Amino acid sequence: MINNLNAEQFLAANKNAVAEAQALASTAFAGFEKLVALNMAVTKTALLQTTPDYLAAFSAANPTDALAAQASLVKPLVEQTISYGRSVYEIASQTAAELTSVAEEKFALGQEALAAAVDSMAKNAPAGSESAVAMFKSAMAAGQSAIDTAKSSAKKAVELAEKQATAVTETALSSVKTTSRKK
Repeated sequence: MINNLNAEQFLAANKNAVAEAQALASTAFAGFEKLVALNMAVTKTALLQTTPDYLAAFSAANPTDALAAQASLVKPLVEQTISYGRSVYEIASQTAAELTSVAEEKFALGQEALAAAVDSMAKNAPAGSESAVAMFKSAMAAGQSAIDTAKSSAKKAVELAEKQATAVTETALSSVKTTSRKK
């Protein structure tokens, strides 16, 4: 009976692990699909929008017209590049958030299982081991607190980095000469 139970538990655990791996792979693949769709859309848009400007540059009658046509390409390309970067970041952030959510959920389940195991051990511990059990529980609580602090600090660092990236992007956009496209 014990061997049967262990085999059934082992099979159930493996079945759950495969299902979880498939869910994670599906999430990662969905992010990859979004990235491919973005790349296709950006490529198509870039080709369609810049063709008239390139043709104008090649058909310029004098160097001044050629430079003006070339200058008309700069701002739209910078804007498109920044927009592309933002979109890639958004896709990566969404995918990472989904994967992180699953990992945090699994970590929480593991913490609960560990706490239940410690409580079970404490109930069956020999007399006089209360201080050791209390110390172990205290160490677990301190470890969890350290993890929570690290997650909070990492979240703040990411938010700060996002703010700085936004500021740099806005500065880059404002530094590009404003030129209008001839339509």
